[in-house]
Amino acid sequence: MSAIATATANQMELNFMGFNLRIDWPLLLLVLTIVTLGLVMISSASVGVSERLSGDPTHYFMRQLIYVAAGLGFGFVTWTIPTKVVSQLGPLLLLIAALALTLIFIPGIGKTVNGSTRWIAMGPINLQVSEVVKLAFIIYLAEYLVRRGEMVRESIHCFLKPMLLVAGFSILLLLEPDFGATVVLFTTVMGMFFLYGVRLWIFAGMVAIAGSGLAILAISSPYRMERLTAFLNPWADPFNSGFQLTQALIAFGRGEWFGVGLGGSVQKLFYLPEAHTDFVYSVVAEELGMLGAGVVVLLFALLVGRIFLIGQRAERNGMIFGAYLSYGVAIWIALQAFINMGVNMGLLPTKGLTLPLMSYGGSSVIVMLVALALVLRVASELPQYGVSVSKGGGAK
Repeated sequence: MSAIATATANQMELNFMGFNLRIDWPLLLLVLTIVTLGLVMISSASVGVSERLSGDPTHYFMRQLIYVAAGLGFGFVTWTIPTKVVSQLGPLLLLIAALALTLIFIPGIGKTVNGSTRWIAMGPINLQVSEVVKLAFIIYLAEYLVRRGEMVRESIHCFLKPMLLVAGFSILLLLEPDFGATVVLFTTVMGMFFLYGVRLWIFAGMVAIAGSGLAILAISSPYRMERLTAFLNPWADPFNSGFQLTQALIAFGRGEWFGVGLGGSVQKLFYLPEAHTDFVYSVVAEELGMLGAGVVVLLFALLVGRIFLIGQRAERNGMIFGAYLSYGVAIWIALQAFINMGVNMGLLPTKGLTLPLMSYGGSSVIVMLVALALVLRVASELPQYGVSVSKGGGAK
């Protein structure tokens, strides 16, 4: 058994046990750095709740470690599949996602937590179907753009077909309810269309219609309206509707510039709800300060920028599916990270969205690692790696 590695400024080729592993090392390094930082912060942020619920202060950390290992394993398998094959699976994956989303509403299958039915109980694992839906739709739409080509740019009919599918999925997501996932799905799809060059009047019209619909949904629900008003002035009701946000802001305030030190957070000790999931960024700010919080922002900016660069290179080489798959994943990560950080800092209403790769959650980290493995596969098929490609697809 031998391993021989050769590297350039942007790539690494590893020969291991007969496998030629062509890897975009900047992307891989960024992913592993963010995942490792996430594990460290989950270990710190969950110590109190882990001790109380299981008697083991490392309970959630060990579970997340298992999820990460599973995600890396699934990611490696995904990486071995040519993008041409992945593109052919797009409609099937979307159908499976739709069926899974429907199963949530069947009693005994769907699991309800805090009033939301978003999970399918699968033994020790709860599958959050919205994560699968996001990835499945990105794959489907990237394949659709290849198949329809210029017709998507010119014909409103070709534009509306996938948008009707988005509407159908959005209805199911809102019934859970999961307003945050609906916003991420719609914005990701619109972002992919925008980058593809859909006519501006078609794009603007759809944004106006959908945006108005989402706004009406937000203000028509007392639950969502309460969240909207609470984030504007959380101190008006700091022990009820504004409790979560005020505790997050206290964490930011305690951290100041350089933090109170890793493990030194007080807010995680049953003051800040969901400290290891939706609000792990607040614990980062408290323990590592604004400097640490800024480093997290920088890491995500570099990650998203690298994925966009891979997509751009793929598009220049005629790999349209790989390009828009990469663009979709980049938009998804950027948007979800922006919303999560904005919520933690009180800039956006609470949405219940995790910080990609860092927050506790099996479905989130596994699906995200699989998505990033697909981007790594796109990078490995670029001509610079010596793999021939066909226009619109992946490796021959």
